[in-house]
Amino acid sequence: MSQQQWTAVDRYITDQLAPHDEALEEALRASDAAGLPPIHVAPNQGKFLHLLALLQGARNILEVGTLGGYSTIWLARALPPGGRLVTLEMDPKHAEVARANLARAGLSEVVDLRVGRALDTLPLIAAEKRGPFDVVFIDADKRSNPDYFQWALKLTRKGSLIIIDNVVRNGAVVDATSTDPNIQGVRRLYEMLAAEPRVSTTAVQTVGSKGYDGFAMALVTGDA
Repeated sequence: MSQQQWTAVDRYITDQLAPHDEALEEALRASDAAGLPPIHVAPNQGKFLHLLALLQGARNILEVGTLGGYSTIWLARALPPGGRLVTLEMDPKHAEVARANLARAGLSEVVDLRVGRALDTLPLIAAEKRGPFDVVFIDADKRSNPDYFQWALKLTRKGSLIIIDNVVRNGAVVDATSTDPNIQGVRRLYEMLAAEPRVSTTAVQTVGSKGYDGFAMALVTGDA
């Protein structure tokens, strides 16, 4: 198996099950033209997030890490009429690109994009009583994953779903001696997930056009 084959299979899956969508494809083109890093989820992963939100019957979604708004579009399209999505982005340039992408997708009135450090914005969201959120998707700086997870618990309810992306890191997560703060952030997240009695959690390894990585899912089973 090789990266070339993983990418080819992802392309086949996407062509079959997540076909051409102008708004999503334009979001990718605009993000690339603006020089945003190509770290957005793959199309089949975006469809997966969309289906998870539909299965949850989500009316209120929180996303930590907007980038160009690609995953935001997938998640927001799962909302019913009257549903809302709050997404947090630290970089003003990324946020500007995301706003334009969301506007082209017709989602400006559905998505509340907040600019600033998520760890500064999350307390404000809590104070505004914007929760509880039915789905929380965490895809931001990995060193802060433990903090994001703690806030996700505060902002959810029994039955909510918390999804954390990039929790395998090309297999480096098993290296306890790593000095990479992103690896250590993911490892601390696993320790918290294992010790937290209010969630039932698993993690799944993935391969595809985004390389070798994985995601964790935590179902909130107890009240915060």
